[in-house]
Amino acid sequence: MKNTNLVFIKTIHTIIWLFYNVVIFYLLYATIFNKIDVWVWICIGLVILEGIVLLLFKWYCPLTLIARKYSDSTKDNFDIFLPNWLAKHNKTIYTSIFVVSIGILILRLIYN
Repeated sequence: MKNTNLVFIKTIHTIIWLFYNVVIFYLLYATIFNKIDVWVWICIGLVILEGIVLLLFKWYCPLTLIARKYSDSTKDNFDIFLPNWLAKHNKTIYTSIFVVSIGILILRLIYN
């Protein structure tokens, strides 16, 4: 049962991670190709919401905290189906992409 719960949490966590990949990369695409639409603002709102959740949980995803009950692994990917290097650097990579996207958006808004 313990392993089944962890697999379920890892699956949900991975699906949410995939969703946020779509959000972040759509935002990057839209800003690069000047396709600023309502979805850009929705994406920004979703990323800000995710940031607030992480802030409230001391920079941990709530699913990570739940998964901890089912594993004592010290690996960064114990709670998600990602390579360990990506799980370790996930926040840095995606925050950087978000910041670049926002920078491009600001330039588009100023110079368009």
